Amino acid sequence: MAELQELVEQELDLPVDPRVSAMAAAIAGKYGPASRAVLFYGSCLRQSRLDGLMLDFYLIVSGYREAYGKGWLAAANRLVPPNVFYFEHDGLASKYAVLSLDDFHRLNGPETRNVSVWARFAQPARLVWAEPSARRRIIESVARAAPTLLGAAGRVDGESPLDWWRRAFALTYSAELRAERKGKATSVVDMDAGRYANFTGPAVEAMAVNGTASSNWAARRLQGKLLSVVRLAKASATFAGGADYIAWKINRHAGTNIQLKPWQRRWPLLAAITLLPRLLRSGAVR
Repeated sequence: MAELQELVEQELDLPVDPRVSAMAAAIAGKYGPASRAVLFYGSCLRQSRLDGLMLDFYLIVSGYREAYGKGWLAAANRLVPPNVFYFEHDGLASKYAVLSLDDFHRLNGPETRNVSVWARFAQPARLVWAEPSARRRIIESVARAAPTLLGAAGRVDGESPLDWWRRAFALTYSAELRAERKGKATSVVDMDAGRYANFTGPAVEAMAVNGTASSNWAARRLQGKLLSVVRLAKASATFAGGADYIAWKINRHAGTNIQLKPWQRRWPLLAAITLLPRLLRSGAVR
């Protein structure tokens, strides 16, 4: 486990565009003493030009009551994590998801059936802002993701390490509502094949400590897609411009040309419900 944590720490510490660090600090500043860390992840890690893109962050907080005070946001974040918010800073746009330290640790491990967190943090990420006291816990939590992913997929006899990663990511994409082109799981690995090759051995060794996630992918797919709908409904109340973002993301990843009507912008949840059957039939969302 120590070798994997060292690899994760080195990767989390890689430099980012100063504007990314500035945005992360601004997000943390919104939540004051409750903020513990901000992680940068997603496709924008590979982009040198950030203008016009939607940056992806996870804000890790000490607890939901500390972050929000009393009210429904704390309850919603605890019952159906994470909450997702839109944020702009210095001409850049982003969305950030909020998790507590405890939930971030749990959702990166095999004790949770839902793939949302561990599938993302088995991929590269950057720790762009952190309270010193939280840094080690963040590294330990992220290091749980890769063993959870590979363990949930299981090893197939004769399968190469990179094919194992490709198949594992393909399984996770099938367990959420995703607007991705076919072959996305392959491209994620192939764009950074050396990284995944280096992570394989330490991740396999860590599986003995980490434990193995359930291999019941039928149950995971059902739960994951239902949770995706619930999170979409929740995001319609927390995410400014949510309908436009959903349309933009689907168009970008699935090659569609969705044009929203004014009423769909006013009622993003109804828009999502009315669009979903057509998107499923067309294969734009799976």
